[in-house]
Amino acid sequence: MSVIRSRDNPRVKRWTKLATDASFRKREGRVLIEGPHVVAEALQAQLEPLALIVSESGLKKNEVQKLVGAREPVVLGDRIFAIVADAETPPGIAAEIAIPRSLDASSKPAVFLEGVQDPANIGAILRSAAAFGVGEVVLDRACADPWSPKVLRAAMGAHFKLALRQVADLAQALDDFQGTLVCTLSSGGTPLKALCLAGRVGWIFGSEGRGVSSALAAKAGLTVTVSMAAGSESINVAAAAAICLHEGYSRGEAQ
Repeated sequence: MSVIRSRDNPRVKRWTKLATDASFRKREGRVLIEGPHVVAEALQAQLEPLALIVSESGLKKNEVQKLVGAREPVVLGDRIFAIVADAETPPGIAAEIAIPRSLDASSKPAVFLEGVQDPANIGAILRSAAAFGVGEVVLDRACADPWSPKVLRAAMGAHFKLALRQVADLAQALDDFQGTLVCTLSSGGTPLKALCLAGRVGWIFGSEGRGVSSALAAKAGLTVTVSMAAGSESINVAAAAAICLHEGYSRGEAQ
């Protein structure tokens, strides 16, 4: 089995660009995913890799060998794999896949994100959304790219259970939503436990610093504030999303 050891190899250059360039990912409709767990989730979602990439040392690991199976991987020298992989500790396996088409999520809750720029927060929100029965997540252009390596790692495979859209006009996406829109506020909203969550719900979460803009908040039929201990001003947007989405999911389960 041949091993690629040159950073000037055209495929290495392509994968490096997929990992670092959001506009290239969008043009190509392709994304580079990393790590055994995320690759396994993609395979479980029946997303066959366009290229399965392993490092020389990674190919010796049992979990990597199981994922490779009968496929013919592209083997990179460890130093070259580290150039392609975004993680600080290269995971030994990666894959180039087509960005999946959106799933039908018209009957499930939705999440709308405005200006959430931290990739770790985006990934955590996607992970909570998948765990708590959300069907669709819609992001505005000010949000971090949902297909960036950092978001993919933080989401741990949630991408393949959700319909994801990044739109130029989030206000229009809210207008098009068929259901009740709920805007999260740091203060002044209805306590979460007292909120009526009948029917399909669309949750609106805002940026880490400013929250939801007044223009988008005005489109919501309901506002909600997560109760906190005295002296606490706010919580992380990913934490707020997890709390709200769990509450909505729990109520649905109880019905």
